[in-house]
Amino acid sequence: MKRKALLLLLCLFSFIYVSAQDVRITGKVTDARNETLIGVSVSVKNSTIGTQTDVNGNYAITVPSNGTLVFTYLGFTTQEISVSGKTSINVQLMSSNQALDQVVVIGYGSQRKRDLTGSITSISGEEISKSPNLSPIASLQGKVAGLTIVNGGSPGASPVVRIRGVNSTNSANPIYVVDGIIQNTIDYLNQNDIESIEVLKDPSSTAIFGVQGGNGVIVITTKKAGEGKTTIAFQSSAGIQKIVDKIDVVNAADFKRLYNAQLANLNAAPFDYTNYTADTDWQDLIMQTAPMSNNNLTVSTNSGKSSTLINLGYNTQDGVVKNGSYDRYNVRFNQEIRPTDNFKLGANFTGSRTSFNPTAVSLSNALWAAPIAPVQLDENTYYSMPSFQRAQVGNPIANLNRNDRTSVNKNYFAIGTVYGELKVLKDFKIRSSFNADMRFTGSRGYSPLPFTLINLGEGLAQTESFFDRNVRTSVNQNQGESRSYQQDHTITYDKTFKEKHKVTTLAGFSSLYRAGQNVSGSRRDTTLNIPNHPDFWYIDIVNNSNPAPSLGGGGTETSQLSYFGRVNYAFDNKYLVNASVRRDGISKFAPQNRWGTFGSVGLGWVISEEGFFKSNIKGIDFLKFRGSWGTLGNAQGFAENLYLPGVSITDVGVFGDNVFTSVSPAYIADPNLRWEVVRGIDFGFEGLALNSRLNFDVAIYNRTTKDILTNVIQPSESLNLRTNMGNISNKGIEVALGWKDKVGNDFTYSVNPNFSYNKNKVESIGNNFNFGLFGNGGVNRTVSGESIGHFFGFRQTGIYQSTADMDNVATFPNSLPGDISYEDTNGDGVLTQDDRINLGSPLPDFLYGINLSFSYKNFDFLAEGQGVAGNFIYTQRRTQRFAVVNYESNRLNAYTTPGSSNIEPILDSTRPNNYFMSSYFLEPGDYFRLRTLQLGYTFNKKQLTALGLSNIRVFVSGQNLKTWTKATGYTPEASVGSILGGGADNGVYPIPAIYTVGLNLNF
Repeated sequence: MKRKALLLLLCLFSFIYVSAQDVRITGKVTDARNETLIGVSVSVKNSTIGTQTDVNGNYAITVPSNGTLVFTYLGFTTQEISVSGKTSINVQLMSSNQALDQVVVIGYGSQRKRDLTGSITSISGEEISKSPNLSPIASLQGKVAGLTIVNGGSPGASPVVRIRGVNSTNSANPIYVVDGIIQNTIDYLNQNDIESIEVLKDPSSTAIFGVQGGNGVIVITTKKAGEGKTTIAFQSSAGIQKIVDKIDVVNAADFKRLYNAQLANLNAAPFDYTNYTADTDWQDLIMQTAPMSNNNLTVSTNSGKSSTLINLGYNTQDGVVKNGSYDRYNVRFNQEIRPTDNFKLGANFTGSRTSFNPTAVSLSNALWAAPIAPVQLDENTYYSMPSFQRAQVGNPIANLNRNDRTSVNKNYFAIGTVYGELKVLKDFKIRSSFNADMRFTGSRGYSPLPFTLINLGEGLAQTESFFDRNVRTSVNQNQGESRSYQQDHTITYDKTFKEKHKVTTLAGFSSLYRAGQNVSGSRRDTTLNIPNHPDFWYIDIVNNSNPAPSLGGGGTETSQLSYFGRVNYAFDNKYLVNASVRRDGISKFAPQNRWGTFGSVGLGWVISEEGFFKSNIKGIDFLKFRGSWGTLGNAQGFAENLYLPGVSITDVGVFGDNVFTSVSPAYIADPNLRWEVVRGIDFGFEGLALNSRLNFDVAIYNRTTKDILTNVIQPSESLNLRTNMGNISNKGIEVALGWKDKVGNDFTYSVNPNFSYNKNKVESIGNNFNFGLFGNGGVNRTVSGESIGHFFGFRQTGIYQSTADMDNVATFPNSLPGDISYEDTNGDGVLTQDDRINLGSPLPDFLYGINLSFSYKNFDFLAEGQGVAGNFIYTQRRTQRFAVVNYESNRLNAYTTPGSSNIEPILDSTRPNNYFMSSYFLEPGDYFRLRTLQLGYTFNKKQLTALGLSNIRVFVSGQNLKTWTKATGYTPEASVGSILGGGADNGVYPIPAIYTVGLNLNF
């Protein structure tokens, strides 16, 4: 019996040994077209054994006979194959095409990327959260072709956003659709709470939004609880901000030399510098290295029948100009209940509170202040500026300290949605949502007493202390609120017939009501000094017997009702048709013009699905051609009821004991006023190639806005006519490329460049008479045949070197040697205002960006660059003549004698010709910026299990580290927020470099 048992045991061990012995496996790996794949990772599951395919797609590996082989290749679906005693295993990998199957959020629904016929770019929330910006839109800079973003450096600043140029003289801002709610700003959003952002660029993609979508649409989807379990995620980063580039102004010694030369040119007496021995760097004194932090906590759970997500965020940012600060608190709650598979109810609530303290000094003040003046004697006594600028330029540090923390500014946001969704008759889905957006703003401010000033002695004047006893304290209050109520009701039919015909139809209606109001007031106390404490900063602290307060207020109200429908059809994944129609009614316009109908059609052809393509074209995995046409309205930036006459207060008359105010028309009203109409066509192609490692998307577009709402300056009329007149076009091309690959088992990388070109042109405006729109005091001009808001002035040709030199060129009657010489553009031999021309646009012609990422084992690295080209910046900060101000370093090369300079005019502020708007004051706005460098490390998950963690990632990051540009300001990103008067640099707030360390935890 024992012998039988022993024999049985030996047989069992022999079977186990035979089953587990190693075998050598050989084979070949190909794709669906039977092309060999090089570098495919072949490994044994749950082991460290592995190899790769060679140049012919062949591999060889020794594995346990009962093991499982895992075949992995970038862009293809991973396959697992059991060995089961086999010695030869050939594998055909299928392209994963995950990018094509990605669901993209569009208006009132979603669609697979492969089925899109419009131009839409999608950015994941994970990519957005890697940048340490308070605004999620700022994180899109350089990532989306055709998207212009001009950031501001001040704490909490909102970026200026343009999609495919500027197509209106009123407003060029896109709308934001956050979880279905239409909004104008999204400053309240926590960027760590975003699932994805879609940028809808062409009219066919935005037509479903009607009159709201004329300037483009940015759709934002916030996060929801994932499937399966409860998760906790915490992200925290802290950093410092530092100014990289300062404006190069002269020091005290150079100031004295230049001012002496200027006085000599004026035949004026020399200035007495006896008491002015300082060498003050005012820029350095008002600037600082400033901290910032971002903190985010998300808790989510999903039980199948219900899901809950709670997000908390806290962000702080101090300004690189002292005393400025901003902080924001966020909370978002999302709850969804699914009683059955066909019915769900949900609610989404976001609350935010922001608080900011503005800096109390302008950058221009620091640039203008003479460096020869000392700063202060003690904490309550400051030195005033020299007499040549004392009345116009204050001591920057005195201004900074006097007005520090003298205002309370808080904003509150409450935004909520309640929705329900019901699936009926298998293929129909009914959805209704009710949305509210409530915003409240409030500020209180205080004007304190001035410091004692020391006027240093100059010449016969003695040094003296001065305190202005005429200054009295005052307070001000401002309150504002806006309300928006929106409801959307849709029914969707989604059906696939015979596995080839996929049809999705949508019908619905929407209503939108917006209202807002504000009140403001200030009062000055002439008898008592108001204490410098926020508890007293209310208007009623001042007795009514004081002078009458300054009061203001206003309000708006707009309603909109819309009906819309859309059909998406795909045949055999090859032929695509998308069509939409929308009818809008809006209360801004006269009853006969309130309704309009808009629509779009898009066609697509997936040529890579055709048989001839598959059999003849190698290396291209997916290729789609697309074309679209769309028309929609634009009512953004329009005031309400402009079709009705308006009045303005003019003169005041006294009749006996009564005072009467007279009114007069404010403008000439057009009863036929209507919205602007945007029409556009878009052609493009997109695809994947080289085993999905290369992706590309190219678009060509032509967009025209007709019936521009314009203030017409009529001949012999003192009042403007507000009417629809003029057309603006934007034509361009966009290219987005991407390459991702894997080297070995541990190293992956991706390269994603993008490029876009846009040509803006005012096709017509005021063609029947000489008519143009001007901005920034005439510096910018908008006329037919030119780009919108271009710089308008003289072109510098050099400097008049001598009287003899002036005899050979055109001059003004009062021109002198040392003055700027200008081009005689009309060739009449003299310089007049008629010689002014288009000097260039503040809007860039070219946008480009490049994004690189690498990962090796647990390390990851990110590098981002971004730039623009083709625009100009107006250095308006250099044009001041109200007083003698400090000189920028370019004035060290000013004309003194013939041949000394052919660029910089003579130092003489009394010569007005040198201050005409000209190319002398323009700088190229081209730049390339190293936007982001980031290095991260993710800890091994096996090491974290014992700690109850699923992921820990730490990172260090640098942003805006270096900018290559010829612009001399703090940043080449001059503001283009003003459409008719953009591009001026008056000391634009610096864009700081940001150095950050951060931590991401997941439980």
